Amino acid sequence: MVTYNPKDWIKLILQFHKSDTFRQLFFSLICIGIYAAAIVYAEEHYFHWNTKSPTAMHSILGFVLSMLLVFRTNSAYDRWWEGRKIWGSVVNNSRNLSLKLSAIIVHQKDRTELNHLITNYVYAFKNHLRGKYIQEEFTPTDNMTLAAFSDARHKPNLIAKSLYAKIHSLHQNKDLTPEHLLILNEELKSFTDNCGACERIKNTPIPYSYNIFLKKMIFLYIMSLPMFFASEFGYTTVSITVIVLYVFASIELIAEEIEDPFGEDDNDLPLDDICNRIKTNLNEILN
Repeated sequence: MVTYNPKDWIKLILQFHKSDTFRQLFFSLICIGIYAAAIVYAEEHYFHWNTKSPTAMHSILGFVLSMLLVFRTNSAYDRWWEGRKIWGSVVNNSRNLSLKLSAIIVHQKDRTELNHLITNYVYAFKNHLRGKYIQEEFTPTDNMTLAAFSDARHKPNLIAKSLYAKIHSLHQNKDLTPEHLLILNEELKSFTDNCGACERIKNTPIPYSYNIFLKKMIFLYIMSLPMFFASEFGYTTVSITVIVLYVFASIELIAEEIEDPFGEDDNDLPLDDICNRIKTNLNEILN
């Protein structure tokens, strides 16, 4: 995730970051500019289209398309923000669970193992959403070996199972009472709940029909725009067409990037930083 100062207008306007949509659309903008110039040239030298209010229809269609893009952006941002709230819950629940365990568990060995299990779960959760496996982020424990972890298809579930098994073992050894289990249950349960919520966001993209319809609408609107604007604006149509494409296509590109907020794009959630912060907090509390 890009860290920036939202109040530094001059820097934000002049800066061309690698995630800037202008870089991604540069070739398309050049092509559409050439296309628009060819249409204007043909209109002025060959066809001489004469239509009443040539820009009226595109003004109406532009308004409708803008409403569609607003809905598209809002739905994508809702997914991004929901993902951030879920990971905020992961931070809070891991802290609450470790605070409760630090007050209840007496033996440091058990505290250390629980610390490793919770930390392993957080990193496995992050990598599960990204479809990755990073061996260096896993710490073996008495209940889980590296071989068992690497072979698991759903690694967060495996660690959650080991975490429950450890809690049950402490209860069997009389280190935890039934009342303690009730106190700890809500935070233990929340890990799987949060994992399922993030999987729902990741595995449920924007409906295909809506997505492809919006892209077709943008394409048809941009390709037909020079035909209607050429007679009235001349070669100024080229700049108008390029700007309109840049605006509409940029909104769609941004929505595509943030609708899956768990990746490693510049505008995705800073999951690596969040996981490192959780690990630091748990080390302070349980050690």
